[in-house]
Amino acid sequence: MASVLDRRLIRLQCYEGIDTNQALYEWDYARQMLQIRALSEQQVADDTQVDKLFGPKFLLERPLLDALRAGDRAVLLIDEIDRADDEFEAFLLELLSDFQITIPEIGTVTAEQPPLVVLTSNRTRELHDALKRRCLYHWVGYPSPEREVEIVLVRAPGVSDVLARKVVAAVNRLRELDLAKPPGVAETIDWVNTLTVLGEADLDVRSADDTLGAVVKERDDLELVRENLENVISGG
Repeated sequence: MASVLDRRLIRLQCYEGIDTNQALYEWDYARQMLQIRALSEQQVADDTQVDKLFGPKFLLERPLLDALRAGDRAVLLIDEIDRADDEFEAFLLELLSDFQITIPEIGTVTAEQPPLVVLTSNRTRELHDALKRRCLYHWVGYPSPEREVEIVLVRAPGVSDVLARKVVAAVNRLRELDLAKPPGVAETIDWVNTLTVLGEADLDVRSADDTLGAVVKERDDLELVRENLENVISGG
């Protein structure tokens, strides 16, 4: 989207424990301390100089503030919002409603035109209805086998077309099993790369059994797959 619209891509990676300072802005405390030391050596400590310690020079922009200032020149990707906690989601909802933030020492920063915002979620927890109501929802499912083969050939250059097609077909059969964690496209690519590193030019029961750890990540899933491995490989 950023490439098509000729905009900057600004990415905020969410994680457990992320707070507003890490997402919005922070003060450069190291530079502030150096400035305080310099003022002390010069015996300058009036209110005007102290106020400058909290000026734009010492402000570290994080992705959200950067996106507000960039406005419609940016695409803001808020990645894996479900990994953040409820408090951060509530803060984000307020920010994205008004597209402005007040920095006490500087003032209010408002986006003249809001950036284009994309939120992604892996559904590790459900998002609040208030946030979803403000979004255009799109479910990203598995690609078709033909498209997945194209992806594998791009992401794993040098792999044979035959091996790519056999692995994609096997992965699609794995997704039909009752697995706790069905493999995604990333696991398909990992499986192809693992086979290539081991010098395997074909996917058969033996090579599949040796490399299942690249595509199946749960113990119970592994046992279920091994029970059905011949059907997964042959399609029978």
